[in-house]
Amino acid sequence: MAATKAKKWSAHVNQTSNAMDIEPNTFTQSDPQKIARAVEYDAEASERRKSSPYRSAMSMLTFYINRAGKKLSAKQRKVLEDAKIVLREEFGPNSKSTSKPATKTERTHNKRG
Repeated sequence: MAATKAKKWSAHVNQTSNAMDIEPNTFTQSDPQKIARAVEYDAEASERRKSSPYRSAMSMLTFYINRAGKKLSAKQRKVLEDAKIVLREEFGPNSKSTSKPATKTERTHNKRG
């Protein structure tokens, strides 16, 4: 019974919260940099967020890691934790980079190539 409630709760959060919309399979990629850039891009593009794009992106990464729990492999958990580091370094409030996240066209092109 508790598992059913948990599933309903997380589905409800994804559907009704002011969380941003994420491209499918974003969190299953194996490159932390691609994940960080994709999440940051989605945060920039989203109209369903209340916070800054950086904070929303970090929140969604953390939410996904926490909701996946034990079902998330150690390898993929490491990739996602590394994506959080990349996100902090490239887009965080103290980042020295002026780079912007990849555009949707750039991301689509990179997926093909």
